[in-house]
Amino acid sequence: MIDPIVEEVRKARRRHAQRFNFDLHAICKDLKKKEKNCGHPIKSLPPKLLLKETSQDLNT
Repeated sequence: MIDPIVEEVRKARRRHAQRFNFDLHAICKDLKKKEKNCGHPIKSLPPKLLLKETSQDLNT
C-alpha cells in the first residue's frame, strides 16, 4: 500500500538531501540552523544510559 503522505515526506526529504549532494553533515548542519531560527523553544535532553544485556537477559 502506498501512503500519499509518506510519499510526499520522502520526496521533500530527497529534495532537501539533493541540495546538499546527500552530504549528511551538511544536511544536519542545515537542519540545526533551521531549528535554531524557527522561533520555537528547543529542549535538549541528556542521552539515555543503556543497560548492558547479560546472557541471563537473553534467556528470559
